[in-house]
Amino acid sequence: MMHNLVHPGEVIYEDVLSELEISVAEAARSLGVSRVALSRVPHGHAAVSPNFAIRFELAGIGTAKLWLDMQTAYDLAQIREDGLPDVKKLVQL
Repeated sequence: MMHNLVHPGEVIYEDVLSELEISVAEAARSLGVSRVALSRVPHGHAAVSPNFAIRFELAGIGTAKLWLDMQTAYDLAQIREDGLPDVKKLVQL
């Protein structure tokens, strides 16, 4: 099911950093974050947080809402892929 959905960090790496020929270290300096913190996102080891999303927006890389929507879609797809929890309905329609 998730085969078409990529982690937003991959988009940052492929479509932003690689396209602009900017290293993670250089981008981290521009964004005002540590290289280690930023490098976790493009490698899929960390989610795009609201903090990173607003920094990307301020740097001219899309909108914060776009990045957070992409992360939410990825997270929901991952949960569905891993298997939904056994939950009983609170309201019967």
